[in-house]
Amino acid sequence: MKILISACLLGEDVRYNGTNSSLLYSPSFTFSEKELFMDILSENEIYSFCPEVSGGLPIPRIPSEITKIEKPFKVENEEKEDVTINFLIGAKNALELCKNEDIKVALLKSKSPSCGNTEIYDGTFTKTLINGQGLTAKLLMENDIKVFNENQLNDLKTFLNTDN
Repeated sequence: MKILISACLLGEDVRYNGTNSSLLYSPSFTFSEKELFMDILSENEIYSFCPEVSGGLPIPRIPSEITKIEKPFKVENEEKEDVTINFLIGAKNALELCKNEDIKVALLKSKSPSCGNTEIYDGTFTKTLINGQGLTAKLLMENDIKVFNENQLNDLKTFLNTDN
């Protein structure tokens, strides 16, 4: 199956601070979780994507959070600059890639203002989490693309093993 995966999870240095969130080198994941991730990578067709970079933001960049979670959305960086358009363009580009390549599932970075699928930071830059989705995850889900995060690898594997 074709899977859209956050580039940072694959070890690409695209995060806001110029680093990555590689599952394979993270001490917070067990060997069996890393093995499961490798199985998913090797058994499927992978499309690496970073919505924030695709939307025109640099690496590194000032951290951003969603400050208004209903339409019209608002995303600001820590310096209070409005970067909403970059996040919207990145989300649109991710959806366009999924549609063009017939991708029905995504593995995205948790808590991200682009990729978070269950929780995001609350827009106060105090590391406070709230229930919600990043703009890319939200758009993909609204278009019937199943979204998982790196803490849901077993659920992703189960989804991949069912007849979709």
